[in-house]
Amino acid sequence: MLRMKSIHKRFPGVHALKGVDFDLNSGECVALLGENGAGKSTIIKVLGGAIQPEEGIIQIDGKERRFSEPLESLEAGIAIIYQEFNLVPSLSAAENIFLGIEPSDFGWVREAEQNRRAMETFQRIGAEIQPATSCEKLTVAQKQLVEISKALVRDAKILVMDEPSAALTEKEVNQLYRVVEDLKRKGIGIIYVSHRLEEVQRLADRAVVMRDGERVAELTRKTMSKGKIIELMVGRSMASEFPVHIRKVGKVRLRAKKLKCGQRVKGVSLEIRAGEILALTGLVGAGRTETARLLFGADSLEEGEVELDGRKLDLCNPRKAIRSGICLLSEDRKEQGLILGLSVQENFGLPNLDRFSRSGWVNHKGERESFHGFVDKLQIKISNSSQLASQLSGGNQQKIVLAKWLERNAEILIFDEPTRGIDVGAKFEIYQWINQLADQGKGILMISSELPEVLGMSDRILVMKDGKVVGDVQNGSGTTQEKLMEMAIGEKISIS
Repeated sequence: MLRMKSIHKRFPGVHALKGVDFDLNSGECVALLGENGAGKSTIIKVLGGAIQPEEGIIQIDGKERRFSEPLESLEAGIAIIYQEFNLVPSLSAAENIFLGIEPSDFGWVREAEQNRRAMETFQRIGAEIQPATSCEKLTVAQKQLVEISKALVRDAKILVMDEPSAALTEKEVNQLYRVVEDLKRKGIGIIYVSHRLEEVQRLADRAVVMRDGERVAELTRKTMSKGKIIELMVGRSMASEFPVHIRKVGKVRLRAKKLKCGQRVKGVSLEIRAGEILALTGLVGAGRTETARLLFGADSLEEGEVELDGRKLDLCNPRKAIRSGICLLSEDRKEQGLILGLSVQENFGLPNLDRFSRSGWVNHKGERESFHGFVDKLQIKISNSSQLASQLSGGNQQKIVLAKWLERNAEILIFDEPTRGIDVGAKFEIYQWINQLADQGKGILMISSELPEVLGMSDRILVMKDGKVVGDVQNGSGTTQEKLMEMAIGEKISIS
């Protein structure tokens, strides 16, 4: 169905693709794996017509094709669902599905037919969505199903899914599995990009592994062990997913008492000790991120108080929180952690302008020297300090956010989903930095939906449900994912 031969692509200072080969058969799911920056996104953009390669051949059903724009790729039967959905929020689900191919008479859209065909498509994939519902009111999982429906009404033969489960709940992920299996049965070829290796093992018929712009291996379902995939991705053997570490926990540094904000946070109290990694977990919508935003001054606190080292804080805005010594690595680094249109150095310098400026003038030399120190320490892959933040991979973007807060030398660091959408190699590096910060006596609050990550990194675990803390657990040998999930859902679960 698809064959890509010897694809080369270069950007300033970077040889992003070095003679990459890739093929896909009808009704097959092939996982495309690699660390952030390995070239996965570039090969997808080449296939989608968003960028053009300098060398190489693309064949669809044996016929050579060249895509100068995304529309040509779409007309060839290729549909790509990116991490950032390509939907118009103000339009309905049906209007988004048929945008550009609306059934119409003399310029007037036949809305009844459009809604009927959208409903038929939703029923094919088991989506419980009303066609007339505005896309801005849909959940992330529902938006994803709208994107899949867009591909189906255009008779796509090849579907590319880029990190499709990154922001989904467990129930929604299971629904995604069913949809993928159904699409395969219908003969659609699927390219599946994910850092969640358990998904890859469950869904993929083959896996192609990339590293530093090259295709380094192909694995069959039988040879697709998690350890082998990780070793091929990072180019070295990794004995453990989480760094082995013993910490010494000290006195209470941050104390929050009865924090309240509407129905999202209802009387949350917590303590973070020096050298401690406190994990905050629970289901999506439990109030974890909202609690973090209160501690960072991003949302207004209705009731409650926060103390740092015995000193009561006025957290009416993020500026005061930062100056008090509290920093937040937000859940959505693209929307809230970075300004994508600015350079990596400018992003690094923004919260540290008081250190790098005098009388309104920025000391760019000092800013640059400090920034490059962190580029070396964190092994950030950039072409130069003027490179736009939008051009970096997810893992390197996260390292830029971490670098700016390390320069700030905060006392309390809040990590909200710190490894979401990041490959295993970059994850391990971030885990090591979190441990190092704890060793320095910092207080760490780590919010995560990944229970293995919670158990692998934390000293103590708080579980939230419906805006309240429903569990406070010392992490140890008796702490299991099942126990944490029971607290999160509020009922006993059976493990078959």
